[in-house]
Amino acid sequence: MLVELRVENFAIIDKLNLSFEDGLTVFTGETGAGKSIIIDAISLLVGGRASSDYVRHGADKAEIEALFDIADNDACRRELEAIGIESKDGLLVLRRQISKNGKSVCRANGRLITLGNLRDIGRHLIDIHGQHEHQELMQPEKHIRMLDRFGDEEMEKAKEAYRKIYGDVLEISRHLERLNANEEEIARRLDILQYQIKEIESASLQPGEEDRLLEERTQLVNFEKIFEALSRAYEALNGEQKGLDWLRAAGAELETVRALDGEIEEMAAAIDDCFYIIEEQAHRLRDRLEFMEFDADRLNAVEARLDEIARLKRKYGKTLDDVLAYYDSARKEYEELTHRGETADDLAAEYEKRFQALIEASDRLTALRKKIAKRMAEAVNRELADLYMEKARFDIGIETAAADDLAAFNRDGRDRVEFFISTNVGEPFKPLARVASGGEMSRIMLAIKSHFKAFTGVTSIIFDEVDTGVGGRVAQAMAEKIYQLSKSSQVFCITHLPQVAAMADHHLYISKVEKDRRTVTHVQVLNDDEKVAEIARMISGVEMTELTKQHAKELIQLAEEIKR
Repeated sequence: MLVELRVENFAIIDKLNLSFEDGLTVFTGETGAGKSIIIDAISLLVGGRASSDYVRHGADKAEIEALFDIADNDACRRELEAIGIESKDGLLVLRRQISKNGKSVCRANGRLITLGNLRDIGRHLIDIHGQHEHQELMQPEKHIRMLDRFGDEEMEKAKEAYRKIYGDVLEISRHLERLNANEEEIARRLDILQYQIKEIESASLQPGEEDRLLEERTQLVNFEKIFEALSRAYEALNGEQKGLDWLRAAGAELETVRALDGEIEEMAAAIDDCFYIIEEQAHRLRDRLEFMEFDADRLNAVEARLDEIARLKRKYGKTLDDVLAYYDSARKEYEELTHRGETADDLAAEYEKRFQALIEASDRLTALRKKIAKRMAEAVNRELADLYMEKARFDIGIETAAADDLAAFNRDGRDRVEFFISTNVGEPFKPLARVASGGEMSRIMLAIKSHFKAFTGVTSIIFDEVDTGVGGRVAQAMAEKIYQLSKSSQVFCITHLPQVAAMADHHLYISKVEKDRRTVTHVQVLNDDEKVAEIARMISGVEMTELTKQHAKELIQLAEEIKR
């Protein structure tokens, strides 16, 4: 569960610290007060897409940090162990910083992690349902991935295996297309490759050559400066009354008394060591000077060679290694095109073999999806009955394309999944996206989420205004359904329905206030009397009367009876 949340400089939030408990927590308040901004912050903390727009105006960065209790979340702990992070005492601290230039930094228990790691961890912590998921119900092309989310580990492994084979088949297919291009194109390509290979070969490039030449050019260009510096250094060390003479004299003086004092013995030994080290370096200076000779022809040759390398880099890569890598790939392609008949035959045989494996893997996905669809439809229909859609029937259609060619496949297999519904007895099933109203969509999505919670193991669920388009007894049924979910999982709900607010175990009121001539989001934890006043406001709108207060109290009393 989410235990604590800290948000700083995020949108219109200045500083916000919240503590949470088990059960159902509702957020209410006027539109635009910042309720959804808090959910956006939590979403970013579990891997949502970051943007510099989230950083509060005038701040350098936004920061979100949260403490989670994962003592009972085995899946999350396994995810952490996989990346070498300990969860001491069953606690996890996630932290994310977003700078005003759009960059973000993610940490788990103080350790830097990638955004991918954060998403893998986050999917076991919080499931956020907002308006975009309503939109997904209206888009049949998204239904297949919604269905797959209801699969177990067997489905995940089957999909992973399928995608591996699909990637292999795609690569072989593209390779074959290149080999089977028309003869005129191949002839042109062979001419180009032959010219490029010959050009690079004639240069006789060597790995690391450019760095060595640059170093040599620096030495040649600065020959006079280097020679003078070495000469002065050598003269300073060697000769009468020079560095080595003075060190020799110092050692001789100490030699007369070194046996009389232990500290002097150490100093004398150290000076002796220094003398031999400096003497050796003086010899190296002398040898270097003896062999130094300026070679203008060599400088011209180095410059010419570097120009040649620069020309090849402009054509074949940013670095010398890139040029050599291009040479290797060009030779490989040239050999393949030259012997394309033999290569194409081998690839065609491999393609047929892998394509058959692809068909088998996609058939397995189809079989698993049909099982999952049956379970899901039955579960959703049970949930819909509790939401006053007892006459409605939900179903999932799966159409599988014929495996004639690769065009029938995609990353998810060769199935087309669509959700259907019959809202009245005797009516045929019709596509959900075309016949369901906004209120029905809300109930269907809540029914799906209720089933989803049964096996996902997430510690918290967030509903962001899932009550769109409902009221009356349907609103009461949705409130009870959301509360049922909160008995087995921590639930947060942004709502405009008084029925949902009345069921809350914890009620937070979100408002906007002015502070230092800036608008900031303020969060207030409501006590019993304040909760009555807020629900009365939700019932009546602007003007609150004693009658609406009494209605609010009755709603809360009814909620308490339902809970008991």
